[in-house]
Amino acid sequence: MTDPDEVTQLHNAKAGEGLVIVPRELLADFPPRDADREPMLISFEQFDDMFETFEHTAFRLETRRRHRSDERTDICRRFTASQPAGWDLDDAWRRSRREQTASGKRFERVRIMDSPPTMGQRYLLDNAERNSAVGEDIRYLWRADADRLRLPDEDAWLFDSRVIALLHFDADDDLTGVELITDPVQVARACQVRDAAWHFAAPHRDFRAEAPSGE
Repeated sequence: MTDPDEVTQLHNAKAGEGLVIVPRELLADFPPRDADREPMLISFEQFDDMFETFEHTAFRLETRRRHRSDERTDICRRFTASQPAGWDLDDAWRRSRREQTASGKRFERVRIMDSPPTMGQRYLLDNAERNSAVGEDIRYLWRADADRLRLPDEDAWLFDSRVIALLHFDADDDLTGVELITDPVQVARACQVRDAAWHFAAPHRDFRAEAPSGE
């Protein structure tokens, strides 16, 4: 691949890399099945940049029961204590979301919920009001339904139906790393997962009206 216009479309290409075009069918039908592949890990800074540089759609299948990073915040502590969370709608993260959605980009999530919801999941259900206010479209799906649909347990973002950012967590539910996946077979599967999850999931306000409080 030498055409400058084509090269500029590859946001994740590194300077100095030689690039070739491979037919999708070749990768799908004839890849080495037992080869050990080194995960392509990116920094948290590079991961943050992906939310600015994607072209049209960022979708997350959110499968976690809790996030330790949330529990360390004053907002989460207030929510856990049954006090008003006091969401800030004008910090840098929310301003960025507004700017991106104003330009026509979409942020979408399907969150998997247990029955009854965990405290961390109830916190995120409350959090959905804040995210929606800055342009995200969030839907919810019961874990039992997700299991029937054979949705994966992995928590990941799918950008532009072209690249997966797989999130890695440790035993304490802290985010430890982000793995970039561009394999076309895995990306195609992620697109199928997104379509199934999005079709069967309920908008957060409809879901919230029916979900048990867990208290």
